[in-house]
Amino acid sequence: MAHNAAPNAITDLEQLKTHPALEILLGWKPEAVTGAKFDRNELTIEIDRSYIREAASILKPKFNFMCDVTCSDWASTEPRFHVVYHLLSHELKERVRLKVMVDGDDPVCESLYPLWPAVNFFEREIFDLFGIRFLGHPNMRRIMMPEDYKKYPLRKDFADDGFIVKPS
Repeated sequence: MAHNAAPNAITDLEQLKTHPALEILLGWKPEAVTGAKFDRNELTIEIDRSYIREAASILKPKFNFMCDVTCSDWASTEPRFHVVYHLLSHELKERVRLKVMVDGDDPVCESLYPLWPAVNFFEREIFDLFGIRFLGHPNMRRIMMPEDYKKYPLRKDFADDGFIVKPS
């Protein structure tokens, strides 16, 4: 049986503007959208960091469920961190990801806790492991590491100082 290769990813906003989430955001504030990618039948919309809470608020009536929040460290680039919110629309039966780029020198992003209290532990975990602070979060403190711990274990440069925990 032949394997069908995924079609090329689409990154042209003009081609994607009719997707419900992107249409809503572009109709609201086009400058909030810094990019988009449709790949393997999934849409990721890149949102300017200063607009993430407003953008999520605009989408919430249609994309009503916050599934997950993730983070990745692209240590050799700036902005260094990518925070990704996974949203679901029960009404439209569609998923969308909102991606926010966060600088390594200023790892701060607005919390979506006021919109979806379920992000509480996701944002705390990202803070604990990557060091990104979420403004407006009601309890921004470590969740796994000791409170006085000064490092962030999922940063790509975590072991650069020679400290690696070895199993006993």
